[in-house]
Amino acid sequence: MENVGGSEDADEAERETRAVRLLMDMGGSDLSPRPWLAPGQPPSAMDLIQHVLWRSRGSGQAADANPVPVEASDLRAALALVAAARGEMDAVETALLFLARAEGLTWPQIAESLGLRSPQAAQQRLDRLSDRPNPGGR
Repeated sequence: MENVGGSEDADEAERETRAVRLLMDMGGSDLSPRPWLAPGQPPSAMDLIQHVLWRSRGSGQAADANPVPVEASDLRAALALVAAARGEMDAVETALLFLARAEGLTWPQIAESLGLRSPQAAQQRLDRLSDRPNPGGR
């Protein structure tokens, strides 16, 4: 589907918006609100993807409940949100790295915690994450 302006970013944003709406309608809106999200803010892309996986296993559905089966449209919507979820994780990692440094952790400590071989690798990771555009960032 081509956007009127031909913008790939606008097309991706439209795909993600449709995916979020569909997954919210398929039970995502019933997820418990996360205390770190503003009131009314939808669940993260990662939460919506995990919800589809959880539903696919029939998890948490009582015998008398009306289970919501996972359909191809749910899977396609979850797949459409993978880039957004990756962007969310990048943002979380970046925030953790900044917080770790602000709280006095050293680069060697950070590198060890991340399973990296050197402090320089940890610094380079932060540099890459900080410079990376956030696809699907909300």
